[in-house]
Amino acid sequence: MKDENVIWHQHAISKQDRSEQKNHKPCILWFTGLSGSGKSTIAGALEHALNKLNVHTYLLDGDNVRHGLCKDLSFTNQDRQENIRRVGEVAKLMIDAGLIVLSAFISPFSAERQLVRDLVGEGEFVEVFLDTSIEVCETRDPKGLYQKARAGEIKNFTGIDSDYEKPKSAEITLDTDENSISHSVELLVTYLKVNGVIS
Repeated sequence: MKDENVIWHQHAISKQDRSEQKNHKPCILWFTGLSGSGKSTIAGALEHALNKLNVHTYLLDGDNVRHGLCKDLSFTNQDRQENIRRVGEVAKLMIDAGLIVLSAFISPFSAERQLVRDLVGEGEFVEVFLDTSIEVCETRDPKGLYQKARAGEIKNFTGIDSDYEKPKSAEITLDTDENSISHSVELLVTYLKVNGVIS
């Protein structure tokens, strides 16, 4: 419960000021999809491309935040939702700093993705759905997680014994069964330019 004595302090420098200093608009690119769909890989490749364009970014990765910010959370549905809530609040602060935030999380539930969308302004949340079949994800299985889940060694694994709710109206859908990493990055950069996020 929020303490009534905790009041948001409005500082002199605004999100608009920070955005103008960086010469681009802030937004969250929220990469969602099954484990092995390429979220971290494509987000990382996009960040590299944006860095070359002098765009100010920060990449929030699902595994990385569980080393610190969310290390006390498990993979139950309740803790998954809390994981995304915390990440959403961090991403909101980064939006206020004028950054383009790349967030690579399975985030299997529509409601939790909507929660993050509702935290920020209109057009500041860009859902990027990596529409990759579970069959392809299992053949990639870079961490051996599907094999462990199939063997019963990992519980609550998305796509095996925990649901994944596909986005119904993502701003961008990438078919990573077919698209190369470089082509996916080109599509994302084009989207950002067409929508006036970067020049």
